[in-house]
Amino acid sequence: MIPKKTLGVLGGMGPAASAEFMVLLTRFAPASCDQEHPKVILLSWPQIPDRTKAILSGGEDPSAYLLEGLNKLAAWGADVLAVPCNTAHYFIDKIKDQIPRPLIHIVESTLEQAKQKSPSGAWLIATKGTIRTGLYQRYANQMGVKLLLPDSEEQDKIQSCIELVKKNDSQAAGRALREILSSLQKKNDVPFIAACTEIPLAFEATGLEDDLMISSLEALAVKCISVIYSDVYNPY
Repeated sequence: MIPKKTLGVLGGMGPAASAEFMVLLTRFAPASCDQEHPKVILLSWPQIPDRTKAILSGGEDPSAYLLEGLNKLAAWGADVLAVPCNTAHYFIDKIKDQIPRPLIHIVESTLEQAKQKSPSGAWLIATKGTIRTGLYQRYANQMGVKLLLPDSEEQDKIQSCIELVKKNDSQAAGRALREILSSLQKKNDVPFIAACTEIPLAFEATGLEDDLMISSLEALAVKCISVIYSDVYNPY
């Protein structure tokens, strides 16, 4: 199969998650040689202001940076756009009318997989910022997906795991995340939506079974590959 569209990726939020996203695009591509892999333009911009701080504590609004980055990708030749950061989509939704190319939405892509894989619902594992905005809850209500939310103490621990990944300590993040997820699983034995792109990196270090997690990074990569090659291609 030959890629028909050029994908523009606005990354760096955080850098490790963006790197893993690029790996997933390669893994899911229906390619038999270099030339059949997708053409991807990556702008990794870690200096975009922290999305969670902007939501929770009056930090700088990242919207102008997001729009600038997406505009650059379009100018460089991107046909479609993707942003492998969940919390950023709270701001992206506010500027969606200004985005110059079609954007493949990480929340919609993730909830589509969640609805397919776990009709009975799933735990929402995300940043404090994403939880506070109700971003996933709003889309889930529209799409008929049942979400379970950790309590405030559990959410504090999840946020700490995310910050450990950003500090390049995925092993410590994995140990902490395993404890949190095991506790949640005792309350309700349903899968976990990794609605922060750092969580899949921590999950790899938990030793838990892969099918317990619905990865937003993977869901976005799958949807991007589907759009790049054809409307019907499914890498599963």
